[in-house]
Amino acid sequence: MMSSPTAITVIETSMPPDITGSSNLLIPDAETIDALIRQVAREEILSRYQSLQDHEVSGKQSGEIVTEADIQSERRLARDLTALLPGSTVIGEEAYEADPKIISRFEDAAPVWVLDPLDGTRNFSEGRPCFCVIVALVAQQVTQAGWIYDPLKNIMYSARRGEGVQRDSEPLQAQPSKDITDMVGSVGKIRREKIDARNGATGTGRPADLVRYRCIGMEYVDMVLGTLDFAEYGNLKPWDHTAGLLLLREAGGYAAHVASKQQYVPGPIERSRLIATRTVQNWPDIERLLSD
Repeated sequence: MMSSPTAITVIETSMPPDITGSSNLLIPDAETIDALIRQVAREEILSRYQSLQDHEVSGKQSGEIVTEADIQSERRLARDLTALLPGSTVIGEEAYEADPKIISRFEDAAPVWVLDPLDGTRNFSEGRPCFCVIVALVAQQVTQAGWIYDPLKNIMYSARRGEGVQRDSEPLQAQPSKDITDMVGSVGKIRREKIDARNGATGTGRPADLVRYRCIGMEYVDMVLGTLDFAEYGNLKPWDHTAGLLLLREAGGYAAHVASKQQYVPGPIERSRLIATRTVQNWPDIERLLSD
């Protein structure tokens, strides 16, 4: 079992233009959090990969599935992260399934750890190599830090607000913009069919490829890396998007609600079209491409 180190650092950063909240928060040492996430993933997720038993997989009321890897990794992350930051609370995907009222913790003064202990659960359960662990730290509905860990490649992507994004300890640079015809985007099946009907499967003005990972965390990672150029989402769950949107913003990307043109604020699940792009410059073009 991992011990609960007490190393703490303070970050002070300026506010993004349309987000308000605390600009000064005690955040546990980055190396400690990194090691904790890696250990939990190794012991609770990788140990079960491609060897899940039938009794370790069950259905949710939403129609999604949950595995013993989800449950046990969230339990351990919640316990150890709150020990690192006394007074903090947790909003985890599986805890929310059991008690949706915990979403109100975003409104409290205490900092909140937002957890998706195993993003891409269906991929994981089918033995497909596209899943990750997502952790974010939010204070007064402002995302202060985020981590997305790829257990199979043993790579951690992380960001602290105002400090850029890193792959393990390597700073990542913003990627240049592309022409739409060279882009790869993540959209749902209905959107893909609409684009094909309007532009043709290989028509002028159509992106080079349209995909869906079934793992939102790894889509954000690939937007940071420049191998995915944009994504459209309509069912916004905080554990799916909070960390990834911070990483994207720190890497020079941009995301906003289509209707309001406002940035995402961590909070209750909402049905709202959100478009994320790898560069700020490309957002208006992608919004037009995905308009109805």
